[in-house]
Amino acid sequence: MNLAMLSDFFVTILCWLWFIPGFFLCFSWRYLASAMFARDKEVAFQRLNSRFYQIFFRILRSTAPRHQWEIDPAVTAIRSAVIICNHLSYLDPLLFIALFERQRTIVKARFFSMPVFGWIIKKSGYFPTSGKSKFTQMMVSQLATMESFLNSGGNLFVFPEGSRSRDGKVGALNRGAMKIARLCKAPIYVLQIAHTNDLFIPGKFLFQTRIRNTITLKIIDRIQPDSQRHLPSAAALEQRIMVAYRGEAV
Repeated sequence: MNLAMLSDFFVTILCWLWFIPGFFLCFSWRYLASAMFARDKEVAFQRLNSRFYQIFFRILRSTAPRHQWEIDPAVTAIRSAVIICNHLSYLDPLLFIALFERQRTIVKARFFSMPVFGWIIKKSGYFPTSGKSKFTQMMVSQLATMESFLNSGGNLFVFPEGSRSRDGKVGALNRGAMKIARLCKAPIYVLQIAHTNDLFIPGKFLFQTRIRNTITLKIIDRIQPDSQRHLPSAAALEQRIMVAYRGEAV
């Protein structure tokens, strides 16, 4: 390993140390205390998730200073909304959890069976990607409380492509989040994230710390319900969102 790659290796290992030893030393007991004593366990777990990933990004920013971060302040001010964003890197959902204290999202069903992590995402009120079999009741329960969650200031963020883009282009969208927004009469914010895949390349293990890069996150469209609290059809919403992305292509 040459000296240049050593930087990538150091940053990657330091971040993994936060994820595993850092979690057990600094956060595991907080989750346990919240599970036992918090009045609203979901709220407590979501706040802990946000704090945990805020620290992760502080570590990442300080150890990979060639990567600049430009987060539109209007993004962090979003409340009571369904947020739709393109997807480039595994960093994307972690960033959203860090940015929003009250957050729900959709997580691949297999993660719900993992030790510790599965317990946390269940307690946090996150959705499994599949509503079949053992996840049916969980999905129904989360949908039943979604309107009150949004009304209380929470955000549902979703990457409707379902997987990371390998070429930067926005792929076909799943309409599930749009249907939830229509059901709950909630505004939709369309966000665009750029260049997280230059820091953490899909298929690579090491962070790429040696390049100069600017990671951006901004609002490219805002879809509000009309005066009767109605949104367009899911098909119309999908079309408008795709138009927004085509107009803001990186």
